[in-house]
This record gives sequence, structure tokens and C-alpha cells, in this order.
Amino acid sequence: MPMKFPPHPGKHVRVNCLEPLGLTVTAAARALGVSRQALNNLVNEKAGISAEMAIRFEKMGWGTADGWLRLQMNYDLSQARNRADRITVHPIA
Repeated sequence: MPMKFPPHPGKHVRVNCLEPLGLTVTAAARALGVSRQALNNLVNEKAGISAEMAIRFEKMGWGTADGWLRLQMNYDLSQARNRADRITVHPIA
């Protein structure tokens, strides 16, 4: 059975925040006080959610900063676990 990975947080932003409100990336970026490129990179899953962006989402009423950062952490950890066999460590003693 294939492993199921959590979706990128940018998908949550796109599907649960922008689309229901009919917001474009440009309009949302302006409201959030970030560059269009920064938000575009996030919703296109090329960048993650920073602590500052999480606070901006919280101030917009789009959930809590903690919740957004948990989504990002879960995504990052699943990606790292997927690469775990390529992670090498050298025990100290």
C-alpha cells in the first residue's frame, strides 16, 4: 500500500482561503502585505509557510498561526521521512 503524504500547505491556502473568497493571488497578497511572488510561490507549492506568513494568515482570520505552522511541520517531516534512507549520520560513540 502506498504511503499517504500530507498535502503541501499551499494547497490549503489555495483551496480553503483564496478560492472560497474568489480572491486572486494578487488581491490576497495585497491584503496580506506580501509580494505577489511570495504568495504565488506558496500556493504553487514552491515555498513553505514562514512564521511571519502564518501570523499574517491568522490576522486575516484564516485559522491560527500555530495551525498553519503545524501543517508546514507535518508536510516537511513527511518529506524528510520519505528521504530517510538517504540521510546518513555517523555516531559519536
